[in-house]
Amino acid sequence: MDLYELVRILTDQKSELGKVDVSALCPRKEEAQFDLDSDLAQVVIGVRRSGKSMLCLKVLKESGKNFGYVDFDDEELIDLTKKDLKTVLEAAYMVYGDFDYLFLDEVQNVTGWHLWVNKLLRQRIHVILTGSNAKLLSSDLATHLTGRYNEIPLFPFSFEEYCHMKGLDTKDLTTRNQAFIKTAFDEYMRKGGFPETFKLKNQRKYMSSLLTAIIRKDIAKRFHVRYVDALEKMANYMIDNFCQEVVPSNLAEKFGFGSDHTAENYYSYMKQAFLFQGIHKFSFKSAQRIRGEKAYLVDVAFQSDREDTLTSDNLGFRLENIVYIELLRRYKGENINVFYYRDNFEVDFIIVDKTKVLELIQVTLKMDKQTTRTRELSGLKKGAELLKCENLTLLSLSERGVEEYEGHKINKFMVVDWLLGNQ
Repeated sequence: MDLYELVRILTDQKSELGKVDVSALCPRKEEAQFDLDSDLAQVVIGVRRSGKSMLCLKVLKESGKNFGYVDFDDEELIDLTKKDLKTVLEAAYMVYGDFDYLFLDEVQNVTGWHLWVNKLLRQRIHVILTGSNAKLLSSDLATHLTGRYNEIPLFPFSFEEYCHMKGLDTKDLTTRNQAFIKTAFDEYMRKGGFPETFKLKNQRKYMSSLLTAIIRKDIAKRFHVRYVDALEKMANYMIDNFCQEVVPSNLAEKFGFGSDHTAENYYSYMKQAFLFQGIHKFSFKSAQRIRGEKAYLVDVAFQSDREDTLTSDNLGFRLENIVYIELLRRYKGENINVFYYRDNFEVDFIIVDKTKVLELIQVTLKMDKQTTRTRELSGLKKGAELLKCENLTLLSLSERGVEEYEGHKINKFMVVDWLLGNQ
């Protein structure tokens, strides 16, 4: 691409960047994970529109660093090749002057980008990257950057961040404020936490457009999927049936795929684009852990806010989904794993550090029926005895306190309190 055409495009991007008031952006815990003084590339990954660009911009501007910026998701840069990247750097210097930090947004859109980034690192340029595809951190990247990156996973807003955007004080325990927080949680369960939806009147149109972009740009285009309609139908079916075990043979039969392998590939692509987050069944045997994976949505907004969807509220699954994504926020950067257990009883989530089971968690909407109470409490009891763990947690919409159940103490928290750290 012509140098001066690139200068024009980057100048336009710089103008848009200058309009962002970072003081109005939501504070996010992931800001603390940046190490701007490090020689490592700072890599923020996550689903489209989760706020990756704004997070990086907030960190860079508030740190006072002098940086250049290139948005590779710009439609005018869609045909860039790796041969153009040297010219991109030249154009960035012409637009921004001298800089030590280079912020590259959705850089994986350019084939061969990792070789260029590696060269920038050798030149002692601090690089900040974002990407909406897990191939950004594939074995290929690990090979070329030889571990020279700091991974920062980002999800859509947590409930705590959602409350911040609503102007609610999460530490105010007055009856009035707690009522507002419960109302906000009802909204959060339905609307999810994508940052841009706060200023939209038509969230359904936005989410439908976002889902289409994920399927057609982040999956079909990147993985050269020939039958995009089949991919789209499978994605919608899995969204309608979230929080369920993924059975490739059933999906292959339902959508007329030639083999189970096609269904497995499509599901893998959806995870790599962060549409779904998988959870494995707990077992000390690795062969058992790879079977029976369940699929959770990266955000519950996809479950209802799509065109032509007729799904029910599924409040129990929504609650379970919200809890799992929150567990990933808390533990993904700490090398602590989250599993589920299912045999003759079920435990929703098992928190494991290496081989040590740290906590067992059950999630349920209400405990008003005896059958529900027995199922949830006995699941924790049996899990405690099998896995030798007495840190037992029950999350629901309405119960607090400690309950003794057949020789085991079970800590009961309202899920709103747990999400806000107000246990």
